[in-house]
Amino acid sequence: MSARYEFGVLGPLEVRRDGQPVHIGAAKVRLLLAALLTEANQVVTVESLVHRLWGEQPPGRARNTLQNYVLRLRRALDCPPDGAPVRTRPHGYVVEAASDTLDLHRFTALVRQGRTALAEDAAARAAPLLREGLGLWRGDPLCDLPTHLLQDVVPALDEQRLDALELRIEADLALGRAAAVLPELRGLIAEHPLRERFWAQRMLALFRCGRQGEALECYRTVTGLLAEELGVAPGPELKRLHRRLLAAAPDLDGARKDGTVPPSRDGGLPVEMTTFVGREAQVADVRALLGTARLVTLTGTGGVGKTRLALRVAADAAPAFADGVRLADLAPLNDADLLDRAVSEALGLRDQSARPAVEAVVSHLRDRRMLLVLDNCEHLVEDVAALVLRLARAAPGLRVLATSRHRLGTPGEHVVTVPSLTLPGTDDHAAEHTDGRAPEHAGDSEHADGADRPPAGDPLCRSEAVRLFMDRACGSAPAFRLTARNRDAVAQLCRRLDGIPLAIELAAVRLSAVTVEEMLERLDDRFRLLSVPQARTSSRHRQTLRGVVDWSHDLCTEGERLLWSRLSVFCGGFDLEAAESVCAGGAIAREDVLDLLAGLVDKSIVLVNSSGDRARYSLLETIRQYGRQRLDEEGGTTRLRTRHSEHYRVTAVRAGSEWCGPREVDWLVRLRTELPNLRAALDYCASRPDLTGAGIEIAVNLARTRCWFFSSTLGEGRHWLERLRADGPAVAAPAPALVAAALAMKAWIALCQGDNPAAETFLAECRARAAELPEGTSSAPVTYIEGAHAMLVRGDPSCVALLARSRERFRAAGQAGDAHMATMLWAMAEAFFGSSASARAACGTYVAEAEASGAEWARTWAQWCTGLVELRHGEAGEALAPLRAALARQRRIGDSWGPVWGLETLAWTVAATGRSTRAAWLLGVAHRLRQDTGVALTGLRPFHQAHLDTERRVRTALGAEAYATARARGASTADGLRLALEGGPPGT
Repeated sequence: MSARYEFGVLGPLEVRRDGQPVHIGAAKVRLLLAALLTEANQVVTVESLVHRLWGEQPPGRARNTLQNYVLRLRRALDCPPDGAPVRTRPHGYVVEAASDTLDLHRFTALVRQGRTALAEDAAARAAPLLREGLGLWRGDPLCDLPTHLLQDVVPALDEQRLDALELRIEADLALGRAAAVLPELRGLIAEHPLRERFWAQRMLALFRCGRQGEALECYRTVTGLLAEELGVAPGPELKRLHRRLLAAAPDLDGARKDGTVPPSRDGGLPVEMTTFVGREAQVADVRALLGTARLVTLTGTGGVGKTRLALRVAADAAPAFADGVRLADLAPLNDADLLDRAVSEALGLRDQSARPAVEAVVSHLRDRRMLLVLDNCEHLVEDVAALVLRLARAAPGLRVLATSRHRLGTPGEHVVTVPSLTLPGTDDHAAEHTDGRAPEHAGDSEHADGADRPPAGDPLCRSEAVRLFMDRACGSAPAFRLTARNRDAVAQLCRRLDGIPLAIELAAVRLSAVTVEEMLERLDDRFRLLSVPQARTSSRHRQTLRGVVDWSHDLCTEGERLLWSRLSVFCGGFDLEAAESVCAGGAIAREDVLDLLAGLVDKSIVLVNSSGDRARYSLLETIRQYGRQRLDEEGGTTRLRTRHSEHYRVTAVRAGSEWCGPREVDWLVRLRTELPNLRAALDYCASRPDLTGAGIEIAVNLARTRCWFFSSTLGEGRHWLERLRADGPAVAAPAPALVAAALAMKAWIALCQGDNPAAETFLAECRARAAELPEGTSSAPVTYIEGAHAMLVRGDPSCVALLARSRERFRAAGQAGDAHMATMLWAMAEAFFGSSASARAACGTYVAEAEASGAEWARTWAQWCTGLVELRHGEAGEALAPLRAALARQRRIGDSWGPVWGLETLAWTVAATGRSTRAAWLLGVAHRLRQDTGVALTGLRPFHQAHLDTERRVRTALGAEAYATARARGASTADGLRLALEGGPPGT
């Protein structure tokens, strides 16, 4: 048996033969082996080896001497002449080393695997691979050899190690280990100060630890270092990161490349965009209360920091809740009827059944230990109180943390009034003098620019209000420093602002243009009007905050003030197109909106997120409410809300017209983002009889694009269609075709929910309306719903002809998206009720149209239909590939509706191939997914019948006990869709 050699170059040169160390004494022989190992399994020429051993001045008989060293190396390794591992080749020599016998090869392979895993967003898989690879390093590479002769080898190996370190830190950051990597990054930057990637990672880690100011300071430091050492500016990566840090881009919290966020116990709480200052006592008190109290409500005036405190408490408390923390921001919610659905959405539920949303929420929370944060409850106090009381009674493990300007009044509620930040006291200012000069010792320490600095440990900085002011000043005016000259002014400003965080942050923004002293002068006149003694502190705080926001308003240009008030009609954010469409007009030209918007961003009135394809803007709730008050005072609210509704009507119509096209998924993402505005538009239209038609048009097109399947729940879609009843007190009756479409969509939703009684009622309304419509394209929706009802409820083969007819009518009307849905149901009906020839023909037509459309969602259903036809009219084994492909595609685009049917159909197919245990497991997985989404098979006859047939077959094959065990195993699987795509759990 040949000997096994193992080599190590990631540290001192190391050789083992059959596990025993091999000693090579001569330095030149060791150097020869190192030169061969760094290019193992490749021929190293004699010329290269001579250069490695002697550099630019080789001896006269270098080639002969090299041969002698090769002989000595073979003798030391105890290998035969020209035998493994050292072999002679025509132009040089080669060391043969298997991939697992050279540490460099193992390291390279592990790093490659780790890099691939990171590219696939599998940080949990990448991190241990990269750690294992880095663990192979025993020190500096080949550190026991003359480095001047390896000057082009050692640096390359060092570079590989640093590259692997960067990748491993990237994986750790993706896994939420920002705090853990900070000390390591500090050391790496000290050792490699010009390596920009380490600086970028440190900036990102600081940001994720809530230390945005320090992250920005890092950028200033590296910028100065690069300029001083190399005379260059930071590279593109650092510049991009800096811009995203300034904008506090949401993707900085660890979002994956596909836009999803790795699951975490904090439930996707928004990352802290700026440093959290002070509040240690309040955080501890509220956390302690949550240990015993079922409901804790944080109250206080606007701008006092209720939301920020709640989010910090929730993040800190997350480990104590086995089922995590969830946040529901209720500020954009105008319709109290949607409160239950908003909470359901926050919990990640996609219940598509006809049952009330609150029942789905109660069912989900009943056995869970979870913290639910309800933010901005003041405009829905009574409804929130009723919901919380119901949830608390049903779910003993639930804790609720609410923020509201008013207490909820629920039994068992613990109210915590959030105070202002602590202010500098008189004891902190014993050195204040009437002449405004600082005490003599305050100048003991000088700043680099010559300005006096207050002494270290200045008691002024113990004030939370001052600390917040200084932290925010770091971002808006980097050159600003707390000095002996301005310390009194800073203290006075924080006191004048009553320690209200929002007021302090707005003031800090002004430091880029005025001094603290100038700021005080401008506040004096306004606050003198507000200095009348108040009976209640909160009232005084409201007056103070109003004064600061008034002051910010006065500093805006006339155009900026007008735009500010108009922007207040948006809910949950907006993009530039929406701002131009809704807010332009009169004194604001459309082409000026962008510049005015930029001015409001610069003044911190408007927040911007530029991380996506479209910049997204928003206003803090207090700022938005101030703008709404101004808009009301100007008498422009009705006009602006009407324009807002019209813009989102046009948006919904565009989405509907482009549905089932190349931009299908883009529209789904956009509609999901715009849901708060779409809801606001629907709510406004429902309150205005003259806008009923516009509201119906929005609701119909959102249903047409399957928005409610993807972004909310079918129940919400049905809610709006029922609330915007066409037979209500509309000033102008909507077009008959629009009414027919609304009735058909309502019936379609009821069918999908399995609510057959409601579907029957809505279908009767459709028939009645059809009698008023001319024969032709305008009756297409009614024909469609007749066919869908015949197929899904009655299991009647006549559905085939009805669906084919509706398909042609939609096509004639140019409604591609609706025609696609009719085509899909027609092909499905042929699969269930047609012959083999007609089913394959219909499927072929559907697949061709889906591919031609370029619509990703349509393609997934075309693949599903292909699998269904193959299962029912061909070979079951041939159905597996298209069904799995459909599931994989739906998972990629975030479709939670399609996999309900895909997994069920996959179970039928696997059962038909004779793999009964796995089929039973898949039936359990599909059952769990139906429970999660509220889908019921019982009202959908062909699907229910196929399910019963499969269940009967599998139970007969396995026996009742084995069937129940396998099915229960599937029903308890947390991520069944992923496992199904990977082949199921082991043993199936």
